[in-house]
Amino acid sequence: MSYNQLAENERYQIYSLRKAGHSQAEISELLERNPSTISRELRRNAGLRGYHPGQAQKLSAVRRHEAYKARKMTDEVRGQIESLLRQELSPQQVVGYLERHTGVSLHHETIYQLIYADKANGGDLYTHLRIASKPYRKRYGSYDRRGKIKNRVSIDERPAAVDQGRRVGDWEGDTVIGKGHNGALLTMVERKTLYTVIVRLAGKRADLLTDAAIAHMAHLKDKIKTITFDNGLEFAGHEMIAKELKTDIYFAHPYASWERGINENTNGLIRQYFPKGTDFNMVTDEQVRFVMDRLNSRPRSSRGGRSPNELFMGQRDDLLAA
Repeated sequence: MSYNQLAENERYQIYSLRKAGHSQAEISELLERNPSTISRELRRNAGLRGYHPGQAQKLSAVRRHEAYKARKMTDEVRGQIESLLRQELSPQQVVGYLERHTGVSLHHETIYQLIYADKANGGDLYTHLRIASKPYRKRYGSYDRRGKIKNRVSIDERPAAVDQGRRVGDWEGDTVIGKGHNGALLTMVERKTLYTVIVRLAGKRADLLTDAAIAHMAHLKDKIKTITFDNGLEFAGHEMIAKELKTDIYFAHPYASWERGINENTNGLIRQYFPKGTDFNMVTDEQVRFVMDRLNSRPRSSRGGRSPNELFMGQRDDLLAA
């Protein structure tokens, strides 16, 4: 006789027959079930107070669910998960990627359980979890010094369309300062797609940043409508940048980092690769390019699981128009 899962009504029959004094052999014959099926049911699904059909049904459902998860968590899937985690994807992003590209549907808690089990066994997957940190804010300078940027245009005059976030072409710019304030990174982030440009600077002088911004953004001129900068003096060459890139540039209010929240968050992600105290004069352009490519290829849950590359490069024009 082939084995089939007991139905809920059969569990109620088992309970009633046992209460009436029938043996397991008699119950097996009455239900036309193999004796081992009845024996296994009573052994596996009984609680501390004996066998109850409702509890037995729940225990069986949980066991089937766990078995289903185990079948999905093959060695191949486990290997894919570990590879994605080592690319600094969050468990939620791993789940989204697997569902889209392999058809495997998991809960993000399953990924966390895998990570914690790996840690308990001496593994290092947990070191790739993204840890939330306070937004980075430059500590140098003062309010008075920040006011010396000539001809700056306030964010108050920026078009309302920028805040609506419905179009591609509105950027936020800032710098990540290295050890001793010598080296730095120029970071530019497109608000709608999160596409990021990172440029290594030998220093934070305005002329260095101006030349770098023009050189590395010129090929994107058709996708630059506005840029909103921080108030650091390194952006003093904003008029030249605006002229060369044919764009309008605005400045956030002093110390109002939330007005460039997307850029601030991106700088936090960059700090995962280049922690505070990094000497950017010792970092290569290839290393910077690696981080830039990693961020732009990372699926973003806030963008429907799509990567900045997919959105910015126009592979999903329907999403961009949404």
